[in-house]
Parts: sequence; structure tokens; C-alpha cells
Amino acid sequence: MNVTFCGHSQITKEDKIVSWLRTVTQNLIEQGATTFFLGGYGEFDSLAASILREQKKKYPQIELVLVLAYLNTGRNTSGYDSTVYPPLETVPHRFAISHRNRWMIEVSDVVVAYVLHDWGGAATTLRCAKQKKKQIISYRDEMGS
Repeated sequence: MNVTFCGHSQITKEDKIVSWLRTVTQNLIEQGATTFFLGGYGEFDSLAASILREQKKKYPQIELVLVLAYLNTGRNTSGYDSTVYPPLETVPHRFAISHRNRWMIEVSDVVVAYVLHDWGGAATTLRCAKQKKKQIISYRDEMGS
């Protein structure tokens, strides 16, 4: 089972999100999730990666994959098991992240979402996941935010 994350670049109530992410990721791993795709931008992505690194100590079989929107950026990829660059060669630079996000949705079975409002890149990505009828685990729905 492949899982991806979708969330705002800035977060609030970090302690609640940490607790929620720990529970969600553990449940997914216990249900058979093995591959976690991460975008690596913003506070939510960083928090998700941090929680998954903790989970990896208990569940060494899981794989953390950093999905690159750009090649040759010199990004620090330590802390991830691997990287992948989707087929974005012909995509204009300014659209690379949105196309990368759609690719992440396409290859995932489950989307873990921290989306609290209906505008911006995270909201657009979540709408894509809904259109593709992906299983969505939403902080907003579960926590009533």
C-alpha cells in the first residue's frame, strides 16, 4: 500500500498534529502500508517525515520516498530511503510542484491530508485526490478543525 501526504506549508497546533500523525501512520503500517511518498516542502511535510522516521525504528520495512519536483537542486535527501523524479521533463518550472503532487496522488492508495481551507496548493491536491476517489484520511474531518 502506497501513502502520500498533502498539507499546508504552515501548521498550527503542532502537538495535536504530531499525535494524530503518529496514530494514523501506525494504523496504516499495521494495515500493510509500506511506501510513503513525501514532497519535502513546508512544515506539514517535514512533520510527516519526522514521524515516519520515528515509525521506521519500530517498522524497518517501511520506505520513505522523497518525490522531487526539480532535478539538480542540491536538496538534502538524507533521512529518506530513496528519491524519485516523476516524468516532469516537459513541465514548465512554475508548474512542477503541482504536477509532482498529482503524480503522488496517482501512485498512492491513501492520502493523509492536513488541509484546513479551500484555497492553495494543498487544497488543490486534496481535490485531485477526491476526484481520483482515493482513500483520504483528513485531519480536518477527524479533529473537527
